[in-house]
Amino acid sequence: MARATFRSFTKNLAITDLRWMPEDGFSPSRLRIELLSGLTVALALVPEAVAFAFVAGVHPLVGLYAAFLVGLITALIGGRPGMISGATGALAVVMVALVAQHGVEYLFATVVLMGILQMIAGVMQWGKFIRLVPHPVMLGFVNGLAIVIFLAQMSQFKVPGTMENTGHGMGGGEWLSGPPLYLMLALVAVTMAIIWVMPRITRVIPAPLAGIGIVAAVVIAFGLDVPRVGDLASIQGGFPSLHIPMVPLNWDTFEIILPYAVILAAIGLIESLLTLNLVGDMTNQRGGASQECIAQGVANTVTGFFGGMGGCAMIGQSMINVKSGGRTRVAGISAAVFLLLFILVGSSVIELIPLAALVGVMFMVVIGTFAWNSLTILRKVPLMDAFVILLVTVVTVMEDLAVAVVVGVIVSALAYAWNNARRIYAKTYTTPEGARVYQVQGPLFFGSSEGFAELFDVAGDPSEVIVDFADSRVVDQSALQAIEAVAGKYESVGKRLQLRHLSRDCHRLLTKAGHLMVDSDDDPEYELAVNYQVRTGILGGH
Repeated sequence: MARATFRSFTKNLAITDLRWMPEDGFSPSRLRIELLSGLTVALALVPEAVAFAFVAGVHPLVGLYAAFLVGLITALIGGRPGMISGATGALAVVMVALVAQHGVEYLFATVVLMGILQMIAGVMQWGKFIRLVPHPVMLGFVNGLAIVIFLAQMSQFKVPGTMENTGHGMGGGEWLSGPPLYLMLALVAVTMAIIWVMPRITRVIPAPLAGIGIVAAVVIAFGLDVPRVGDLASIQGGFPSLHIPMVPLNWDTFEIILPYAVILAAIGLIESLLTLNLVGDMTNQRGGASQECIAQGVANTVTGFFGGMGGCAMIGQSMINVKSGGRTRVAGISAAVFLLLFILVGSSVIELIPLAALVGVMFMVVIGTFAWNSLTILRKVPLMDAFVILLVTVVTVMEDLAVAVVVGVIVSALAYAWNNARRIYAKTYTTPEGARVYQVQGPLFFGSSEGFAELFDVAGDPSEVIVDFADSRVVDQSALQAIEAVAGKYESVGKRLQLRHLSRDCHRLLTKAGHLMVDSDDDPEYELAVNYQVRTGILGGH
């Protein structure tokens, strides 16, 4: 079993997109686009990584190292070229309680365990279950995340230094007002205008990079007094070094870090796999879910041993990369390398970049990410789908992505079950021999089993009753129990029940005292979704 699973995984991995080069090869113009896209992403990563480090209550370099290592490894072996990974706010808000109570060393150990759990998920191919996320949930996820990205930029409109003083990237501090606020808003607007106009003039340089460069040049040349990257914190540092988490290797430590690791692994995979689907839709790529799980796991495990806070896919930076023209792994790798160069040798230059330029870039990401068409289709789609879109959007903003997706999937599944439960009915007629035939229509499962029982007139039916499942599907154990309950009612009044067009699995399971006649030459051959214990007699052993 294990060998078969491993062979299946390696087969899937072999066909996943690992290409370094686009289909038309690497021309000088393509290489320039990939490298400039990577540079643009790296510039946008700096304030995000610093802010999320503050949210988690750790040093800025802990967030920057995570952005470098997670970004590099997932770019090398991830499931989708064009995706960008790094330190994220969704993970940071979970980490803050752990760091506050147990310290940063326990965070590093948690990140290592988080990575191991994600690798296990990849090997077991659990990533494929992301296909169960309905489209309304995806729309709600995209809209909610766009709002979260927008709200995250609000911290940049505070008096410089307040983020570091509070220790939380989003809290505390005085808001800008008067001329400083107007100047900040003006620079943000100019950046957005450049990004909007630039593609209409030339595509030699990615529009976001042009916006950052032009606005930064104006601010530096005229000495404008506006918040800059260096006002958040110094990003200067050395190359990340191997660091074994300094925690006791005992069961108590495992009990502390396991709950956090499970939550972080789940959130990280959900956000990464949803981003993988979103980038795939934009670049016409498919597959790679299991490989992305493994890549995220390897990245986080390595990051935990090198003093990083861990991370996952970043939808904002991924959108910047894709819309800047990044289509291969070179863009993601170059983004990570540029970020490391910023830390090692370029901090003095990067710290001069005005935050307004980076905020303008992220605002354009928000505009491009938000599914504006969802506002118009809310009146056209079924009421439940519209409710799910709004629900997931609100929960994403108020809680976090993982909770929102789980809630959305559960609500969608319950709605689907309810709709199908109301679809079961039966056509009836009497044969020349006097037998009553019930032709069951619709799926028979736990939600419709009660309605199934109400279809039959046990007292008024003749002694011979036939139930035909040709237009139905027996789905689960509850359905089998419902069939046996109906059979028991007919048996109790001395009448014979015959079942037709049931699968062979149902034949084996419907063994109640031999009173059921299951006889048909053209029975379907679908597999019934019941467990081994049911097959060994729990259902029919009374």
